[in-house]
Amino acid sequence: MRKIIVSEFMSLDGVIQAPGGTDEDTEGGFTYGGWTAPYWHDDIGARFTEEMSESDAMLLGRKTWQIHGGAFEPMAEGDPFGDVMNAMPKYVVSTTLTSADAWRNSTLIGGNVMDEVRALKAQPGKNIVIDGSSVLVHALAQNDLIDEYHLIVYPVVLGSGKKVFPDGVRLNLRLDEAQPLPSGVVLTRYTVEHPA
Repeated sequence: MRKIIVSEFMSLDGVIQAPGGTDEDTEGGFTYGGWTAPYWHDDIGARFTEEMSESDAMLLGRKTWQIHGGAFEPMAEGDPFGDVMNAMPKYVVSTTLTSADAWRNSTLIGGNVMDEVRALKAQPGKNIVIDGSSVLVHALAQNDLIDEYHLIVYPVVLGSGKKVFPDGVRLNLRLDEAQPLPSGVVLTRYTVEHPA
């Protein structure tokens, strides 16, 4: 069975909202977009490359899919990051979209989400990776469908914003890796210890 891997840039207080840019996601009045930029290290890019090589599908919530698609779909061929993101099969979960044509290689999941995700996991293949998508990540956690969390933890506390872990859900995690970087970022990998 395939694994669902949640891969997130995360602040020390669990915030995952708008790590890449000031206007990326201002929902809820969030004003700290772009908070990862001062802490870049090449090992973060290497982690992305490794993660994508171990995955053959992305699962995304509507808003994250639209943000990513708006950035990557227009990229010319030959951009290594854009080529990976555009070629990867993507599954977008939405009750409001009527089409997934805005970003190539995308399929819409609109109903029976947890059943469709279980069916995806049951197919042969590599990992299914999800980033951003806080509402979807919370729903998957509540339904015990997440297998691993790959968290890139930044030395910043934001105090507000969308978080990776849902309130009211207990998760037992096993630390498999913690690699500190000179910029203060820590690359971590956790396995979810599923209830028996």
